[in-house]
Amino acid sequence: MTHDTYPNAVAWIRVLRPLVWAGAALLLLTPWLAMRFTDEVAWTGSDFVVFGAMLLVACVAFETITRVARVPSYLLASMIAIGAAFLLLWANLAVGIVDAPEHPANLLFLGVLVVGAVGAGLVRLHARGMSYVLAAMATAQAMAGGIAMRMDTQESSTFVLAFTGLYIVAWLSSALLFRKAAKVRVSG
Repeated sequence: MTHDTYPNAVAWIRVLRPLVWAGAALLLLTPWLAMRFTDEVAWTGSDFVVFGAMLLVACVAFETITRVARVPSYLLASMIAIGAAFLLLWANLAVGIVDAPEHPANLLFLGVLVVGAVGAGLVRLHARGMSYVLAAMATAQAMAGGIAMRMDTQESSTFVLAFTGLYIVAWLSSALLFRKAAKVRVSG
């Protein structure tokens, strides 16, 4: 008997929904609390607005996939993709992947997210199509990393290589889980 069933997906969604929203609220509250205890964290109102908007988009994306997910593998694939996309954007905006956030190579990594957003819309979040979208994101990530390493100073090339490799693994893991979800026949 497989664990990749609709009732199992529904059970996971019931558990995860409050954790996702509470986690987002806690993440937004963390820098505010840190500012009370240290001068190292100095967020402005616009920092909170941008971060709050990012968290809201991630939570709404989670809510959207809970409407589409029929098996746990689809849910897990989506959570990996949403989490990786959130962290990619956060790293890019906060400190920049290549040197400072203003470095032009950082725009390449935002292109990976555009590939994912446009692709997800084109395939209407269907599992088989999403597996191709995530594979395309892995390819775009590899290309962005390669170009960024050529544009970068030598100090952070090792970081860019490791960062790119980690994201390729995340995108491909998600693609494989979407492929698994596409093969499952859902009843009930």
